[in-house]
Amino acid sequence: MKPAARAEIFRRLHTAEPRPNTELRYRSPFELLVAVMLSAQATDVSVNRASRKLFDVADSPEAIIRLGVRGIKPYIKSIGLFNTKAKHIVATARMLLAKHRGQVPGHREALEALPGVGRKTANVVLNTAFGQPTIAVDTHIFRVANRCGLAPGKTPLAVEKRLLEVVPERYLRHAHHWLILHGRYTCTARSPQCARCLINDLCEYEHKSPS
Repeated sequence: MKPAARAEIFRRLHTAEPRPNTELRYRSPFELLVAVMLSAQATDVSVNRASRKLFDVADSPEAIIRLGVRGIKPYIKSIGLFNTKAKHIVATARMLLAKHRGQVPGHREALEALPGVGRKTANVVLNTAFGQPTIAVDTHIFRVANRCGLAPGKTPLAVEKRLLEVVPERYLRHAHHWLILHGRYTCTARSPQCARCLINDLCEYEHKSPS
C-alpha cells in the first residue's frame, strides 16, 4: 500500500472519530491495568460487567491485596481464566507497592515485569493511560492490518513494528483505537461490512463485496 493511501485511511478514521478511546471502563491507570489483564480471551462487555463490581470494593493495589486471591474470584468468575488472572492481579498489586510506591509505571520494561503483563497489555496501558504512541496488536488489529494491506505481517510483533513505521506521525497517538474499533465493528472476522466501510476504496482485500 502506498503512503498516500495509508495517510488517507487514517485521515478518514480521524474525521469519523477524532478522539477514540478504549471501551474498557476505568477511572485510574491502576483500574485500566487490571481491566486489560482481565480482558485476555474475554470481551470488553464481560470485563466491564465484572470490573465494575470489583472496583467498587477494590480500586487500588492496597485494596486488592486486602481482598486477596480468594476474595477477587467471586467478582471475576464469569471471565475466562479467572483463577490465573486473580493470582496475577494480586501479585501485580504487591509488586506495584514494593517497587513503584503503588503507582502504575509509565515505561515498558517495568510494566512487562509485572505478573501477567505482556507486551500487548503494556502497550494498551502506555497508550491509553500515558498517551504514548504505542499500538497493541490484538486479533482485530492483526486482521485489519493484514486484510487491507495496511501493514502485513506474520506475527503480532511484526505487524506492530510495521504499523509504527508506516502510520503517519500525526495519527500514531490514536491509531491503536481506530484500528481496534474498525476491526470490531466493520472489518469483522467472518463477514466484513465492506459495503459500509469508509475506507473500502483504499482497501486491498481481494474478496471484499462491492461498495
